[in-house]
Amino acid sequence: MTLKRRLAINVSLAFSLLFGLASTIIYQSFSDFRKDEFKQRLNDKALTTAKLLVEVKEVDKQLLKLIDKNSINKLFNEKALVFDTNFNLIYSSIDDSKITWSLNDLKKLKQEKTFFRREKENEVMGIFYDFEHVEYLILISAEDKYGNSKLAYLLYILITTYIVSVILIWIFTYFLISSLLKPLDEFQGQITNISINNLNIKLPERHQKDEINILTQAFNILLQRIDNAFRSQKEFTSNASHEIRTPLARIAFQVENLIHNYKHSIEVKNFLNNIKNDTYHLSDLINSLLLLSKLDKSDEEKFEKIQIDEVIFSAYDQTLKTFPNLIIDFELAENTENDISLTVQGTKSMLEIVFINIFKNAALYSTNEKIYVTLSQISSNQIEISIMNKGEIITEAEQAKLFTPFMRGENSKTKNGSGLGLTISKRILAYHKATIKYASQGSEINVFKIIFKN
Repeated sequence: MTLKRRLAINVSLAFSLLFGLASTIIYQSFSDFRKDEFKQRLNDKALTTAKLLVEVKEVDKQLLKLIDKNSINKLFNEKALVFDTNFNLIYSSIDDSKITWSLNDLKKLKQEKTFFRREKENEVMGIFYDFEHVEYLILISAEDKYGNSKLAYLLYILITTYIVSVILIWIFTYFLISSLLKPLDEFQGQITNISINNLNIKLPERHQKDEINILTQAFNILLQRIDNAFRSQKEFTSNASHEIRTPLARIAFQVENLIHNYKHSIEVKNFLNNIKNDTYHLSDLINSLLLLSKLDKSDEEKFEKIQIDEVIFSAYDQTLKTFPNLIIDFELAENTENDISLTVQGTKSMLEIVFINIFKNAALYSTNEKIYVTLSQISSNQIEISIMNKGEIITEAEQAKLFTPFMRGENSKTKNGSGLGLTISKRILAYHKATIKYASQGSEINVFKIIFKN
């Protein structure tokens, strides 16, 4: 999960929990307030009934019932019961409602002086009343219809507000976080495009003094240090290669003079030829290292339009110097249009090295010293070049490391080579925005596919 989504989810969850907690507190507070208010109303009503019944002598039970029935403060489903100290019922209002009570309730009321409980929709309250040393026990029950209605409406408002607010805050938070982290997305996109060939670039810094800008500044410093280290390494490799090439060339020249200008025994001549071949092999290795260091430089050469078929045949002619018996079979694929453009943007000398390396590799591991080159158009702006040979295929384990430096497979133990040819070819093709990949067909067909994008 991305940082953007984690932040949006965490912030939204925190708000949802806090808003839900606040809504719960509001609802519970109002519920307690309604309960306390209704208890007070029941208490006032019970005391009023008791005073009218006990203290006002002119009011008898029938008159009191009439007063209760027509009272403007009458509660919904109200019912009142009055007991004397011996738990005898001395008054009952005329309402049809009932109060569920027991002798234990009256004893509890006489002991604790008051109690409150809920019976379904009604709420029951007991009050102990003492007048002129005469004790009375009063039970009164009623339904807080309007209070419960307000409480239900408040619950509806809170739930609706909570759902709407949570939806809006999730949407708002996501877009707010996306807006705040947009510079980080741009930063990620910029560093993704950095490669070994453009370490000298500098990411644009903003004027805001925020963490993203600080990160950009630190990354630019890091890039500069890495670029300096790579330049130092490449300069050393280039200088060392140049210095080593000169004595190698002299050694090869002197060995050839020994071979051609003096008579030697067959054993000595073979020994000198081995020295010469090893010297040339070492020279090729040095040239490969020098070429790798040049490819990594940021001052890229300007590309030009070149005919890829001319590059292929020129590379083939140069490969013949090493493998004079090599045969090339070149053809256009059947699905390729006749007016296909064979031009690509690049540097001819470098692309020749690509095909020379691949042709030498194909000839070296071929069983019949023949390579098959097929050129096809896979889209309006893509050209694919397939180079095949018959020989022992590369194992899957070796395929994963095929383009790494100095990688040599099991089938190369008796073959001369540095293990840098395919690595250099891939670097040059990447330099030209082209790709190369290996595949096998059956048990003896090796295929290298190169794709150029125009």
